[in-house]
Amino acid sequence: MTVALRDADYAALARFRHAIRVFERFSERAARAEGITPTQHQLLLAVRGYPHGRPSISGVAELLQQEVHSVVELVDRADGLVTKEPDPEDRRRQLLRLTHRGERVLERLSAAHRDELRRSRSQLRALLDALG
Repeated sequence: MTVALRDADYAALARFRHAIRVFERFSERAARAEGITPTQHQLLLAVRGYPHGRPSISGVAELLQQEVHSVVELVDRADGLVTKEPDPEDRRRQLLRLTHRGERVLERLSAAHRDELRRSRSQLRALLDALG
């Protein structure tokens, strides 16, 4: 059984959605300031933050919620940020790795994102608390 939403719940959800969009806009602008697209930034973070060692294209596709062929195109257009190499254990699979340039770009972006999240931490916590 679901509990009926109150006006305050709708207001909190609207404020939370706004806060998420503000962060997304910050992220998009930060990526463009580094000379990459927001999607390329997401690719870099998915490759570097992959939880199980070096990611395959299909592993990154799952993290990004994209089709495999879309990730292949994204990697191919990544302009020297990511390399793909055959998996030594299964040569049909391609494993991804950040290039030195990709590592540097991601490090700068990640530091900026961490700082932005730290700045907005109390606001986000208050919005989550309002949702109960």
